[in-house]
Amino acid sequence: MSQADYFNQMPHDKNDPNPFLAIFLDTSIPFDEEAKAMYLRDCSSKTRQFLLPLLRPLARLAIILLQIYKSIVPNALTSSKALHRVLYWGMKTFVSPSANHMILRHFYLGSEVLQFIRDNVPGVDVAMNPLKPVNLEPVKDDLFLIHDLNLYNFIINLNRELRDKGLEVKKQERLDFGAITSTRIPIEPLPNRWTNFLDLTSAIEIFTPVYQLFLTDNDFWRATNSLQLDETVGLLASKIIGSNDRLALINNKHPMVPLTTLRAGFRLVLHGLATEQLHALLIELKHKQEQADLKRGEG
Repeated sequence: MSQADYFNQMPHDKNDPNPFLAIFLDTSIPFDEEAKAMYLRDCSSKTRQFLLPLLRPLARLAIILLQIYKSIVPNALTSSKALHRVLYWGMKTFVSPSANHMILRHFYLGSEVLQFIRDNVPGVDVAMNPLKPVNLEPVKDDLFLIHDLNLYNFIINLNRELRDKGLEVKKQERLDFGAITSTRIPIEPLPNRWTNFLDLTSAIEIFTPVYQLFLTDNDFWRATNSLQLDETVGLLASKIIGSNDRLALINNKHPMVPLTTLRAGFRLVLHGLATEQLHALLIELKHKQEQADLKRGEG
């Protein structure tokens, strides 16, 4: 049974409606159906319901203590290699298959969204470094850190190209969807032992202070500020497609107002959902353009 079938076959009790069924059936938010079902089943897990309320305050307390510690010894214990080995071990050992799947999807979809923007701004030449992991092995090769660097470098290089060449991002009458995968993302089966029980949100809350521990204060600050670039990416995409009607939920605060690192775990979840939403919208537009082309061909 597919993830979507879990909800499609779920009985509806009008006296006790399932909140996750309601969200799954609602199509106002663009989202891949299988990924949406996977995420909502993850949200309904026991660890998210009972463990997360205990983990979140502890994780935020750890962030505060580490912030104090890093202000005294900013470069102690810093190692991106060690960080990603710990993340890999934690994901392989404790994180649920659905949560790991959503994490890997995020890197894959994020790379495609950035390439879509590059491909639909005529005249720019921005080098890309796509991350498309299909299993956990690439995590060991600085995957999370490179993801953040890719985003910053893309925004900087794109805007320098626009400024130096006198170009602007504007609506394209015909969109180039070559970067957007509309079929299943080929993620391989992931670890599914009895220890793989952590839901996505709980795992992110735990990993955030670990991320902070092994990075310099500057690296962690830069990584958390990258979350606010969701707005920037959404605005670029809306200019290209000529509409922002269904991008309203891409909301990770104003890019020019840096937030503290305290709620970084929660905002990382929003970051992942923003990418899913934008990518799903691009797939919808891709299908509509293909259907229009087919009709023109038949006419």
